[in-house]
Amino acid sequence: MGSARKIIPRSEYDKRVEKIQTAMREKDIDVYIVHSCECESANVRYLTNFWAVFDFVGVLIPREGKPILLTGGPESYEYAKQFAQIDDIRVHPMYVETSAPEWDKPTDPYNYSKIFDEFRSRFPLKKIAVGNTNTIPHQIMKDIMAGSGDAEIVNGDQLIMKIRWIKSDNELALLREAYRITDEAVRSAVEIIKPGVREWEIEAAWRAKAYQMGAEGTGYPIWVTSGPYMYQSLSKSTDRVVEKDSVIQLSLGAKYQGYCGNLCRPVLTGKIDQKRSDMIKTARECLEETAAVMGPGVPFAKVYDIFQARLEKAGYKGLNLYGPAHGTGLQECEGPWVDNRGTLIMEPNMVFNIDVWIADHEFGIRFEDGVIVTGGGLERLTALPAEAIQR
Repeated sequence: MGSARKIIPRSEYDKRVEKIQTAMREKDIDVYIVHSCECESANVRYLTNFWAVFDFVGVLIPREGKPILLTGGPESYEYAKQFAQIDDIRVHPMYVETSAPEWDKPTDPYNYSKIFDEFRSRFPLKKIAVGNTNTIPHQIMKDIMAGSGDAEIVNGDQLIMKIRWIKSDNELALLREAYRITDEAVRSAVEIIKPGVREWEIEAAWRAKAYQMGAEGTGYPIWVTSGPYMYQSLSKSTDRVVEKDSVIQLSLGAKYQGYCGNLCRPVLTGKIDQKRSDMIKTARECLEETAAVMGPGVPFAKVYDIFQARLEKAGYKGLNLYGPAHGTGLQECEGPWVDNRGTLIMEPNMVFNIDVWIADHEFGIRFEDGVIVTGGGLERLTALPAEAIQR
């Protein structure tokens, strides 16, 4: 039998809501709204441990009192009742999937006018902040505006994100498990790599092992790629057959209890030309140098500038997409992004993926590992050696 799943207790979800309310009071915000869907579940899951299937889901946090979870029909209502770490769950008809039925089962529907009137009976409603502004559906946003009255509506995307940057001990435990699963599943999948195997077969081998170890899914749409399209930063596994003397890029990550692991490595099936070998060498050196520089109190700009200097020295200036690391947690990329455009410094319990991607128009390579910033340095979450895997 497997070991019991690690969990985050209800008390921590309650404290997260309290942190949001503290930030709201500092910014004079009366109601905070976040939105999630199946592929972008992070903010609602952070607050409630509920993730949507088919329907949408939202959370409203008043400046005082308990939060409300909104979802779109009797199916999701019952589902949320089982998993959500929040007590007040309601049906909003606009939160249904894009091809929803007319429900035979009766519901007690709410819209934003009805909910905002409840809040107005307790406190003045002057400012409403909305998170997930780039994903919230137009019809739901219209309903928020219709019910808002004279209240000002402002962008609240960063309010929750900045709170999520610093991980609790419980979150760190889930992240360690997500990376452990990811790492061991990569080792298992590598065993089947040889000329003649297809990209999707390698991915399937990884998935089988990850799910066997307790993954609930993937941290993002994972892929294995090879051949002429390796210069693409994003891809998917295909029927392409692995060839002798070629490079295969693994981009794989498990999700465990909502938290994302990730590991990217090149795999070599024989000898490769000097151009590709040099790019792999530089990417690996960038990863190791970035890990050596990162730590508590280190400015993001310092890490970024050292990364850019190494790229320029190797002749790869301008062949990266962004800086050498980004935050991770409930999303594989959730910020902050390590660059020199601000004054951020690294703090203990920030978690990053060191993500080194270099590509021209013919070939690209990615090394990616997870790390925790600790009080005394850096904890590596990835145990697999930071080098190309030879098969």
